[in-house]
Amino acid sequence: MSVKFLYGKVVAEAVLNDVSERVKNLKKLGIYPGLGTILVGENSASISYVNKKHETCKSVGIESFHLEIHENGTQEDLLKAVHHFNTNINVDAFIIQYPVPSGFDFNQALMQIAPHKDADGLHPVNLGRLVLQEPGPIPCTPAGIQAILKHYEIPVEGKEVVIVGRGPTLGRPLSLLLTLKQPYANAAVTVVHTGIKNLAAYTKRADIVIAAVGSPSIVKPEMIKAGATVISGGISWEGKKLLPDVDESVGEVAGWITPRLGGVGPTTVAMLLRNTVMAAEVRASDVA
Repeated sequence: MSVKFLYGKVVAEAVLNDVSERVKNLKKLGIYPGLGTILVGENSASISYVNKKHETCKSVGIESFHLEIHENGTQEDLLKAVHHFNTNINVDAFIIQYPVPSGFDFNQALMQIAPHKDADGLHPVNLGRLVLQEPGPIPCTPAGIQAILKHYEIPVEGKEVVIVGRGPTLGRPLSLLLTLKQPYANAAVTVVHTGIKNLAAYTKRADIVIAAVGSPSIVKPEMIKAGATVISGGISWEGKKLLPDVDESVGEVAGWITPRLGGVGPTTVAMLLRNTVMAAEVRASDVA
């Protein structure tokens, strides 16, 4: 079987082209979209992610703002940073780069973000909007995965989807998104995790398998049925080497698969900027 690759870069470019045009239209109205990032600690991967977000902001004309908190800082420092962006009229949306070092409470800080400035779509208000299918920012990695499925016209409606991982930034919101009654969703979704002894009993029957654990090569060829679509959403690092959840040998069995590099990552950043421009458009409508 000859596997086909799900290149996220192509999908991201299309999203960013749309974002760029929307930014130009906003600037004609005197609205300059702005994205803020809060980085806690000095995790090299997190620093790289944040830098990439700001580079991409520049490429589409979005202003970017950044605050750093030393890993020896306090939760109060983090909450002050959140308040700063909540009250900064130049920042339409912002994120706290996840994960944060031990000693910091990410959830407490997340809940202090003004829901209309939640670029990640993870605030409880926005997750509730997702459940109710009301307009609002959709969590970026789940939205990026759905965009990949749509771009490559992978059938989703009525299909069996297994998500390996139940984390709050990917597995959990993705399961909500793909069960909604809408195009490229409306699937039968099962969420499994590392607490399940026989993951293959679930993944082997799935039309689409999405790994979202952050455990290198947790998904192996013998866990996949021939021709299935396999997406690696979770990653981990070994030094500077990126390690996907899906073993590369899965390509010998799958019909479609994300590449080790250039899969879900680019679409996540693109969706972050799309959420930001959406927030700026709401601001523009408020002042119109």
